[in-house]
Amino acid sequence: MAFEQFNLDKRVMEGVRKAGYTSPTPIQERGIPAVLAGGDIMGLAQTGTGKTAAFLLPILQRLLKGERRRVRALVVAPTRELAAQIDEAANTLGAATGLRSTALFGGVNIKRQIEEIRKGVEIVVACPGRLLDHIGQGTIDLSHIEVLVLDEADQMFDMGFFPDIRRILKHLPAKRQTLLFSATMPDEIRKLASEVLHSPKAIQVGRTAPAVTVSHAIYPVAQHLKTPLLLELLKKNDGESILVFTRTKHRAKRLHEQLSKAGHKATSLQGNLSQNRRQEAMEGFRNGTYRILAATDIAARGIDVSQISHVINYDIPDTPETYIHRIGRTGRAARTGDAFTFVTTDDTAMVKSIERLLGSAIERRMVEEFDYSAPAPEVTQAPRTARPPRAAKGPAQKEGGPRRQPHAPETKHGSVKPRGTRRTSPRKQG
Repeated sequence: MAFEQFNLDKRVMEGVRKAGYTSPTPIQERGIPAVLAGGDIMGLAQTGTGKTAAFLLPILQRLLKGERRRVRALVVAPTRELAAQIDEAANTLGAATGLRSTALFGGVNIKRQIEEIRKGVEIVVACPGRLLDHIGQGTIDLSHIEVLVLDEADQMFDMGFFPDIRRILKHLPAKRQTLLFSATMPDEIRKLASEVLHSPKAIQVGRTAPAVTVSHAIYPVAQHLKTPLLLELLKKNDGESILVFTRTKHRAKRLHEQLSKAGHKATSLQGNLSQNRRQEAMEGFRNGTYRILAATDIAARGIDVSQISHVINYDIPDTPETYIHRIGRTGRAARTGDAFTFVTTDDTAMVKSIERLLGSAIERRMVEEFDYSAPAPEVTQAPRTARPPRAAKGPAQKEGGPRRQPHAPETKHGSVKPRGTRRTSPRKQG
């Protein structure tokens, strides 16, 4: 099948050729006609399947008719990287149409975004938090939205964005086309779909397992030996680009520092980075400045690097579906790829779940000459210092009288936060 069979406008087709597309992927083959028909869509598709073009091409075709320089299509994405990637694709595919797109996310100056909106754009790609900032400041008008896309809905749920999504929906016209895409479809996503979609057409593409071009291996190892084992593996594998997944952003940062100290060209992608640092890390990994990228699942959304030779799960993922999603970033475009997973004795149940999904056992491997019996480093504690003697009680500190409260740090809103409390809600990006 060729893109010409979709009967897209010649200006849209010029964007297809500019992007280098030759034949549609399965989700494009099924999704483009469905979106062009105007109905709501619930799509289940992994990263790398081509779903961005599957919804952008019909949107561009639709927006060719109608008023210009007002926001008529909104794409909501969970991370800055993914939002920037979708925005770049929209401007590439729509270069000959005169339609304009802009991206709204945190970590950059909001004034520049306001200026872009004032100049007039038809497509906005936004992270929920920054979009609500614009709505609150009255710098964006969403009353003319014709198409809403909720991309990577499962990650938006994991990041705690659902309350924000519901707030955004209140500012959109009830009569619109809504497209929801997700790599996995847990009950929470289906509930959201039932709330925002009307008689949707379900589209599910892709395999329930990674492509046959991916080779899997499990490396049993104690937690404290993961980094030494990774360094040993890197000596033995001369891969093009290596993506290493960690469970937390702090571990991704620490791993990046350890790899760099060992002489590797490494960087990290995690939520604490400024937008400039995130873009520098992504571009450096894409162009080969960095050979290794340590990232969390959430920060890695939007990574589109075709030459990734190895995906290494430094920490095993939380679900079998996430394993499939991670591994889908290697073995692309007829290339072969390797998927290595470090597992501890605590990971046995998840390994079995992954193997059930794959339909076969994963090979266990040991690295020759690696010391698996090395003990964990001892944690030394600083010696306790003697407490200063208590001051004598003053008039205001008599038994039963008011006592002065110890100093506690203030929150950004000025309220006092008790010592020892921790943030329990997921930290949002964007």
